[in-house]
Order: sequence, then C-alpha cells, then structure tokens
Amino acid sequence: MPPITPEDATIKVVGGVDTHLDTHTAAVIDLVGRVLGTEQFPATMAGYTALLAWMREFGQLSQVGVEGTGAYGIGLARRLRDERVQVIEVDRPNRKTRRFQGKSDPIDAIAAAKAALAGERTGTPKQRDGRVEALRNLRVARRSAMDQRADTQRQIKTLIVTAPEELRARLRGLSVKQLITACANLRPDRADAAAPATAAKIALRSLARRHQQLSVEIADLDELLEPLVAAINPDLVAVAGVGTDVAGQLLVTAGENHQRITGETAFAMLCGVAPLPASSGKTRRHRLNRGGDRQANAALYRVVLCRLRWDPRTRAYAERRTKEGLSKKEIMRCLKRYIARELYQLISSNDLQITA
Repeated sequence: MPPITPEDATIKVVGGVDTHLDTHTAAVIDLVGRVLGTEQFPATMAGYTALLAWMREFGQLSQVGVEGTGAYGIGLARRLRDERVQVIEVDRPNRKTRRFQGKSDPIDAIAAAKAALAGERTGTPKQRDGRVEALRNLRVARRSAMDQRADTQRQIKTLIVTAPEELRARLRGLSVKQLITACANLRPDRADAAAPATAAKIALRSLARRHQQLSVEIADLDELLEPLVAAINPDLVAVAGVGTDVAGQLLVTAGENHQRITGETAFAMLCGVAPLPASSGKTRRHRLNRGGDRQANAALYRVVLCRLRWDPRTRAYAERRTKEGLSKKEIMRCLKRYIARELYQLISSNDLQITA
C-alpha cells in the first residue's frame, strides 16, 4: 500500500468488520461506497489495535459497522469505544443479498461497512459493562438452573409413570414439594441395582437430590438479584405485577445505555409487542409481532396475567373490550402494548432521578 498523504488523511472512511471466534475480517470503504481494502486480524487485544491502526491508514475513520457486538465482536467494540470511534451494530446480510452476491468473510465485512454508511439494518450496540451486565450474567445462571430444575421435575414424573405399582402408589397424589422430599429420602439397595424396582428408586433419588440442589442454587442467586435490581431501578420493581424477575429481564433487554432506544414505540418493537401493519387495499388490519426479545415479551405477558387477576382497572378494561368483540388473545396483546409504554417511562426516567 502506498504511504498516506496529507490529502488522504482528510478523507473520511467507514469500516466494517465480520467477527468470528478466532479472527475478524475488516473492510474499509469511502463515503461513496468504494472498497479501499480488506484484511484479516486475530481476535485478540493486539489484533484489535492492529485492525484500528490499519483502518486509520486509509483516512479519517468516522464509524465502524460490526457484526455480533454482543458475542464475538464484544471485545473489538469495547476497544473501538475506548478509542472514541463510533460503533454501529449491523445485522447479517439478508438471504436474498447473499444468494446474489455470495458468502465470504471479506464480502460480509464490506456489507457491514456499507450498512453502517447507509444506516440500514443498524443500531447502537449495548454497553457490556456496569450493573446491568452484572445483572445479565446472574440471570443467565438463574435461568439455566430454572430450566434444568423443570427438566428434572418432568423426568421424575415420567419415571413414576413407568415405575412398579407399589412405588407408584406411594408417590401418587403428592404435591411437588412432598414428591421431591419423598424421592430424595428413598433408601434403595445399591447391590440390587439390576432389579427394575431398585433402579427406579435409585434414579428417582438421584433426580430428586439434583432438584433440591438446583433449588438451593436458585435461592442463592435470588439473594443477589433482588438487591441488585432494586438498586438499579427501585420504581420499576415497585410497579404492580412486575417484581424482581420481570424488572430484571426488562432492564437487561433495554441495556445499560437504554438511551439508544429512541422512544416507547421502539421499546415496544424491541419487546415484540408492537402490532405490525398487514393492510392491503380496503383492508385495514394488524398482525401479531413475532420478533423482538421473546424473554421480554414473556415478562410483559406475566405482568398482564397478574393484573388481569388482581388489578380492577385491567379487569374492567378486559370486560369492556370483550363486549366490543375482541378475543382474549387480542385483549392481552393490547395490554402488553400499554404496559410496555408504562414501563418504558420508568426505565427511561431512571437516569434523571439518579442525577437529580
């Protein structure tokens, strides 16, 4: 590459990066979309420094589009932010584009740069630092423990269905808590493990003790999560039907830099509760939104269920809309949209309360 001239240093360029586990492929384009170069770098701190220096050789670096800023690209995104470089999160090229242009790391890096330049299918990446990131990490462990405990409970009930009649009679009709305790206290003869009845007892005891261990792990994580969520946004936790679990999920969905969300409509779209237009000709209708963060969508659904049972205003709204001809599913979709608007106001105003 020829040495950079003073005239070249004033040229604004845009970068794009296709991220992978071990390597990142970078591309640089000018402001009219011409490709100036592509190069591959290791996904290490030294590689990030070399990548940034290489991009700056082409001119004044205005912004960089990065794929996977929440996964393989998180280290590079942090490095670029430390160097005061604007990072743009870009989606992968759609299938139609790939079908016509082909697929390779340089092609994807160039597509990321062009997407950042055009502002299409882009967004501001989440900041992966601060208390919200700590909250996300703890919630990952808790959700995994919850899923495993539910699987363990299903496996216990499945084994009981096929267990010998004497064992089934002892365990039939017990509540979940009583069932776990009874199975954990079984005393099978390990020397007779070849017998189906003994093997069933051994398996049930093992699964029940695993269930108990997971319950202890979940309780320990809850002791850490409750004060953390309350410290981040106490007003959100106090809202009717929300609590620690729902508030934690919505805070993680919004991110530490929730200012990147432009408004309550964008937050509703992020949570998958904004109805999508599906009109044509004289027909005016909306359809269900199946996009967005499905965990946030499920959190809002739990708030709706709670309020339909305990909140008089929500129940009155449901009754009124039922008389207007809406189904229960349609009413719940409307309620999720309204609740998303209400909770977004609390999330977005949290920083103002802290600084006041």
